[in-house]
Order: sequence, then structure tokens, then C-alpha cells
Amino acid sequence: MEQQLDYAAVRAAADRIAGSVRPVAVVPAAEGLWFALEYLQHTGSFKARGARNFLAAQRDAGTLPDAGVTIASGGNAGLACAWAARAQSVPATVFLPANAPRVKVERLRGYGADVRLVGERYAEALAACEEFAAGSGALSSHAYDHPLIAAGAGTVLDEIRAGLPGLDTVVVAVGGGGLFAGVAAAAREHGVRVIAAEPENCRALNAALEAGRVVDVSVDSVAADSLGATRVSAAALAAAREKNVRSVLVPDPAITQARRALWEEHRIVVETGAATALAAVRHAPEPLGERVAVVLCGANTDPADLTPPAKRSPSRG
Repeated sequence: MEQQLDYAAVRAAADRIAGSVRPVAVVPAAEGLWFALEYLQHTGSFKARGARNFLAAQRDAGTLPDAGVTIASGGNAGLACAWAARAQSVPATVFLPANAPRVKVERLRGYGADVRLVGERYAEALAACEEFAAGSGALSSHAYDHPLIAAGAGTVLDEIRAGLPGLDTVVVAVGGGGLFAGVAAAAREHGVRVIAAEPENCRALNAALEAGRVVDVSVDSVAADSLGATRVSAAALAAAREKNVRSVLVPDPAITQARRALWEEHRIVVETGAATALAAVRHAPEPLGERVAVVLCGANTDPADLTPPAKRSPSRG
């Protein structure tokens, strides 16, 4: 299926997935700052939008095989793919790095996916996924690098604008760039500025901008489980070159602090990847805009590390 990523593709995706995803809630967080609560989406992340759009489009085109769909994922894309495949009554085979968070593996199996743990990096899981697709006839999906996936993710921008009239800036965390590319495609249509936030040591987009082309990067961050792509999509790099886009890097301590602040100040539990977007706002030397929305994009995490263990009461015996 020949596809392109532009605002028309985002609008087509919105029509295709209407009624099957949860519209994002936008809530005030501080003066000039709002949170887009996309972590409340089906499967616990924005990835549900792209997966639903991808499989629905394939079904409409008659290109969804009985062998189902396969995907390599750090976790969230696999969850979304398995959820969307179940809705289409086809099997899903999901390849993850062996170090994927246990909570994501367990939820994948709960959606009925065949889960296969391979290697320590996303690239290794991807190679195994491609080999499986070639041998089985399953349709290859992708965690981020496909126009249908990115367009589905981008549908969140118009929903944010509906909930926050006058939006001038949206902040999104970037891994491989699917959410960013889709949001940027919609943001261009409305003159909304996009801040692309990445960890300092997990910077596929920022490195590509610096090099002038897509390059492989090393990955070493507290947010690597969801933002750990070793290279960004070509569509994301193209979007990042637009004049109304800014790439921002944030250190791991700022990400950890932002995640804890979300819990302590708002009772919101999200992944470190989602907290990266807020960290970019908190770490910025100057305000990023007058009406800023931070996309809190995923919550498939173990909240146990957000609060210290309870102290034992002294013995009275």
C-alpha cells in the first residue's frame, strides 16, 4: 500500500479509528501548561491509534493475511498491535528484547499475542521479526516507521486542539519518531510549534539532525525501554527540519525527577518515556510557549519505584 504522511493522512486516520480509540483528555497542570492524558488510551499508550489505523487500512485494502501480523517492539507498540489484531480476529506475533519490562510482556500475553523474546536491543528483535514474517507470510508492522502508524498517532493533535483552544506549543517525547512525525504533520496545518524531547543518551532524532541524515546511535537512558530506537524514521527527520520544530535533549536525572513530580504533585503514573516530555518543559531555560500541551504518552510501567518502601514501625514487644 503506497502511503504518504501529511495532514490528509492524519484526517483519514481519524475517520478510520473514530469510535475505537479514546479521545484524549486535556487538563490544566500549571499556568500556561496543560497535560494531554494519552496514557489513558487503550493498551496504556498512544500506540493504539497507529496500530488500529494500520490494521483497519490493511483490512479495507484486502491486504491483511490470515497469518496475521507481526511486529518488533520495546513493548508499547507490541501491546497496541496485539490489541488491534484481536479486534480484527487475526493472530499477532510480537518480538521484544529479552530485557523488556515484565509488565509489558504479561499484558501482551493477556491480549493473546505469541510473545518471543530475542536479544538485548530492539534491532535484534526487529531482525528476528523480519525473518519470521518472510517465512510465515504474516504482515510486518512497525513500531514507528510506517506512514499509517505515524498518521494514526498524529490524530491526537487535533483532539488536543479541541480541548485546548489557542494551543501554540505541543511537547512530545521521541524514540523512533512515529508520534512526533504524525503530530508534526497535523501541527504544520495549524501553525502549532512542536518540541521534540529526547534523553541526552537516547537521541536518534537529534543525532540525525546534527548529521544531516538518519544515523545509528547508541542507547543508554532510564527511558530506553520506550524511547530506545537506535535510529529515527526518515519521516521524523523530515518533520524535524521544519521551521516550527525544535529538538530538545534532557538529562536522565531531569526525566526521573519529572516522573516523580507527576506522581507527587498530580498522582499521575507514567513511564519514563512519557515523563521525558515534561522534563523538557521543566528543564527549559525559558518558557516554551504561552499555551503548552505536554503529551503524556504511556503508562505501562511498574509504579513501585515511585514511592520509598514503608518504614517498619518500632517493636512494642
